[in-house]
Amino acid sequence: MLDFRFNPIKHSDNHSHGRSDARLRADGGFDMKNARHLVRPLSVFGLVMIAFGAQAQSFRVQCPASTTQHPGGVNGDGSAVKCQQIAGGDGYATMGDGQPIYLFGFGPLSGLRDMYHGLPGTELNTVFNTTFGAGGTSGDTGTPSILVGMPNNSFQFNGAIGLTDDVNVDPWTAGSTYLTGAIVRAPAGLYTAVTAGTAGGTAPSCTTGTCSDGALAWSYTSSLLDGHVDPRPIMDVGVMNANAPAPLIAIDEDDELFLTLTNVGMIMRPDLFEQHTIHFHGYPNAASFYDGVPDASIAISIGGSFTYYYLAPDAGTYFWHCHIAPPEHLQMGMVGQLYVRPRQNRVTPGGSLYNALAQWEAPPNLVDPSTKTAPADRAAVFAAYEPVRKRCGYDSSGRPTDIMCTSPIPASNAVTRAATGNYAYNDGDGSTYYDVEYPLQIHGFDPNFHFVGMTFNPESFSDMKDKYFTLNGRSYPDTVGGHVCGTGDTVAACATATSYNTVNGQTVVAGPMQTQSSDGTFHSSQPLPSVINIPCNPNSSGQCTGRALLRISDLDVTEYQTLASLGIPMTVIGLNARLLRDMAGNNLAYNTNSITLAGGESIDVILDSKVFASTDVGKKFYLYTPQLDHLSNDAENFGGLMTEVNLCGQVDATTKVCGT
Repeated sequence: MLDFRFNPIKHSDNHSHGRSDARLRADGGFDMKNARHLVRPLSVFGLVMIAFGAQAQSFRVQCPASTTQHPGGVNGDGSAVKCQQIAGGDGYATMGDGQPIYLFGFGPLSGLRDMYHGLPGTELNTVFNTTFGAGGTSGDTGTPSILVGMPNNSFQFNGAIGLTDDVNVDPWTAGSTYLTGAIVRAPAGLYTAVTAGTAGGTAPSCTTGTCSDGALAWSYTSSLLDGHVDPRPIMDVGVMNANAPAPLIAIDEDDELFLTLTNVGMIMRPDLFEQHTIHFHGYPNAASFYDGVPDASIAISIGGSFTYYYLAPDAGTYFWHCHIAPPEHLQMGMVGQLYVRPRQNRVTPGGSLYNALAQWEAPPNLVDPSTKTAPADRAAVFAAYEPVRKRCGYDSSGRPTDIMCTSPIPASNAVTRAATGNYAYNDGDGSTYYDVEYPLQIHGFDPNFHFVGMTFNPESFSDMKDKYFTLNGRSYPDTVGGHVCGTGDTVAACATATSYNTVNGQTVVAGPMQTQSSDGTFHSSQPLPSVINIPCNPNSSGQCTGRALLRISDLDVTEYQTLASLGIPMTVIGLNARLLRDMAGNNLAYNTNSITLAGGESIDVILDSKVFASTDVGKKFYLYTPQLDHLSNDAENFGGLMTEVNLCGQVDATTKVCGT
């Protein structure tokens, strides 16, 4: 029997990972991971045993329509319930020299349309809780059973793959007796009997609210989803569909995120019955149960699903990874990006940023939500209470004194919320404003380590040495490819675009980078390009004013990484998901031409076009590493950590495409 013990001590994970393996607790600490190399002669016997034990597993997803803090799914302040589903398994990625490399990895099982177009796969619950096909989005074609990997750019479905109704489906029969609450399938949806009795001769035809057939009153709903899934489409989409980096997650401060991990198995390594977890690195998580460290929470076996719950309390750039044998699983690709946007973005345009921040950080003097029992009353209290319930201490004047306060109040100012663009942090003075944001994940791969891991041999961590270096899973020149829109295209036009012209007129094939897997099919292995397009947005004097936010995280296991900017100074505004500001509110942001990160660190950098004039539009620059051995793709002498930076007239904030 597995012993899942609740550990109330928070695991911060702000450390260099040692080997932390999942353990079978029944015998007091037997290490399954290290033992796997000793039992390969018994692999057939093991398969039988594990297959028998897997009968208790099942795929499920959870995405509530409402919660205590979000009774309607979306609150009046703009925060919401958001959901995402991830597959844990394996796959391949293509390195810059054309060499496929084997991955243990995470792949997308929701938000596929958005992820194909380089966007986060995190969706509102109203989008996530839709079924593919008849109950799905108009424009979808095919059936889930014929989908393999990530679909092409004509695929419009962003809901959860495999999600289906789990109801007692009875045909409508005239004269049948129905009990209160009986569920009946109808062509347009589902009907639930409000009163017991005998059905009349005609099925209800209404499509909203409560209707009647002349004998009974019926309540109509368009669907009834409770997390039940069809495993066939999940396996069709999730198997051999690992992404590098793992699916992108983006939420807003005060959101509630329900993140489901579904373990579809390691097809290329059937001898490994790998469990997986999700750990939000450096993220303030109140419950160790959802921390993803197996000795403080639980791990998900093949054939099973688990939904993690997170409340988004602090803006910043984080990342997430599997915490089963972290050095191995991170090196093999099980790591992705996560960022939290600040509540300051929801300030009404023209409203005072300083006043909003002062309100959020002021000493709480509001009604305790626990004193309210009615859902509507509780929601109203939360809307006012939650934004100011921070971890800060306060002095006699009401200013925060605790260093754990996330956004110390700056000096009084009259800065107002801009009509467009967003902010990286709750700054109170507009100093972290940006027009367009780019998540950049630095990673490295050791091809020898991956080859050994794919060919049933024990890996040696001491010999690990990266030879491939990537930004968002790609090395230069692939870092600039994979766009799906034409120059100046609208978001709608981008959905069907097949190629586009970059700022220098080169044609680039649309869509994510694809890799042919061992099953003979092509999978969208690397969906995120890392080309940076900065808007000029010239003012009346012809000076550029556009700003691009780079959310950079280093997830390399073995190397320190440096990125330098030629021609455009970098303004560092945040480090490790904390705004650079002292407790007196003084801005500690600084300009530099290079940044250096260790594995497990993140940094927020703004590239400002103010050093240019509108006549400079069209110029190209480079973001690259000065570590010359990292400007390579194994045996190739050119590539690695480098991408292009284009100065554009305008940039679409959603598609990141240059416009005039």
